[in-house]
Amino acid sequence: MADCQETLKELERFIDAELPHVEVQMVVNHLKECTDCQGAFEFHSELRQVIRVKAREESLPAGFLDRLQNCFGDTIIGFD
Repeated sequence: MADCQETLKELERFIDAELPHVEVQMVVNHLKECTDCQGAFEFHSELRQVIRVKAREESLPAGFLDRLQNCFGDTIIGFD
């Protein structure tokens, strides 16, 4: 079973559905039993949702996406 350190380390990949099934089950089992990690999961999930909503509602400053792509390269996806 995953401990808190392992769970928190993989939390972003878990939320992004990037973990193998076995690791997903370990994180899920840990989240069922650990209120501290549940809180971290809920915070990160809600934060992503708020950012997603705000990004759709508000316009981005001119050139922002170009600067973002310069920083992170072509790995930026989902900006249509």
